[in-house]
Amino acid sequence: MDMLDTTTTVAVSLYTLLSTAYKSMQAVYSLPTDVSLASQGLDGFDELPSVDVIVPSFNEDPRTLSECLASIAGQEYGGRLQVYLVDDGSENREALRPVHEAFARDPRFNILLLPQNVGKRKAQIAAIRRSAGDMVLNVDSDTILASDVIRKLVPKMQDPAVGAAMGQLTARNRNDSWLTRLIDMEYWLACNEERAAQARFGAVMCCCGPCAIYRRSALASLLDQYESQYFRGKPSDFGEDRHLTILMLKAGFRTEYVPSAIAATVVPNKLGPYLRQQLRWARSTYRDTLLGLRLLPNLNRFLTLDVVGQNLGPLLLALSVLTGLAQLALTGTVPWLAALMIVAMTMIHCSVVALRARQLRFLGFSLHAFINIFLLLPLKAYALCTLSNSDWLSRSSAGNSNQHPATDARTTECSGHATAPRRLNPARDPAARTTSDCMCSDE
Repeated sequence: MDMLDTTTTVAVSLYTLLSTAYKSMQAVYSLPTDVSLASQGLDGFDELPSVDVIVPSFNEDPRTLSECLASIAGQEYGGRLQVYLVDDGSENREALRPVHEAFARDPRFNILLLPQNVGKRKAQIAAIRRSAGDMVLNVDSDTILASDVIRKLVPKMQDPAVGAAMGQLTARNRNDSWLTRLIDMEYWLACNEERAAQARFGAVMCCCGPCAIYRRSALASLLDQYESQYFRGKPSDFGEDRHLTILMLKAGFRTEYVPSAIAATVVPNKLGPYLRQQLRWARSTYRDTLLGLRLLPNLNRFLTLDVVGQNLGPLLLALSVLTGLAQLALTGTVPWLAALMIVAMTMIHCSVVALRARQLRFLGFSLHAFINIFLLLPLKAYALCTLSNSDWLSRSSAGNSNQHPATDARTTECSGHATAPRRLNPARDPAARTTSDCMCSDE
């Protein structure tokens, strides 16, 4: 049994060393700097770039969708703004019709209705190919944007080397349950530690779907690759945000993070949906990490440590837990050293974050360690063993097993993938207020 004790001690020691080095450097690099173009506002443009907002929707709650679209309509941006709402074959389209018709009265809004569910990625692509703005802002249909989001994101795109930028995500339903409170803190950490540190080197590894802006010229050059992602010969229909970001970096563009551009998105309020979401994300992360490894030689060394820390760290922690539990079961002895080191690392990290964010609630994030150890680590192991599985494990729609959880909507229909979508706009077509038009889109 000495072997178990030795293995536990070595694994937890390596985990502690790796985590300390990784988190320490991440904390340093995630500190704000004064060199951000975003702080210069929009004065650097001779003419404000036009922005197309793409909102794919599937089976969205009408009230949630209406609030999302209202937040887009209320953007404080002086440049040209067009909104493309893509209803991806929603089964509750009749319930969504009043929302579609209400926003179709706004000449900036274009409603695209697809006859059947094709997935978020294809819905996005159909709208992107239909639009023509200088910038493309992807927004999830359950997300509310702060009124200055576009005004904060666009300045980051002054540098032609920047291909994409994301805003800061918060949990829109943070107060629903203990889980949503933990997820809200998890989002803060992911944005203000992980993404902020990566942005120091212009290489945010995942510009998240609820609020990410892209340069159209860069996006257009990658659209075919984005649309036809395969893994082991099978179409890969989820993890579109990370994959598109990796394609941007692979093409030589920078990807950035703007913490002042706030977007509040709905997060799972129950453990089952949360774990299914985490399973999808784990699979997409592992798939695109393989592609991202090729980029590391050309990026800062911290980003190599970032990838190692995010992938090897959980493996060492899982090994520590497994051997510790085996030691407890077989010998009846508690692996106190491993337990104390894990508890110490957790409490130190949460304390540092609480000080940095100036919010005591982050001390409570230590409870997430239990979810991580006993639920997320086994789930990540399962994801690694089932990488070829492309099920969305969420909302279903007849005739399509590859569903997405995003819920965005609008009123317009498409007769087929080859048919160019037509916008529904009652300001120009009174009949469009009560009828569906022919359009197509994609996610």
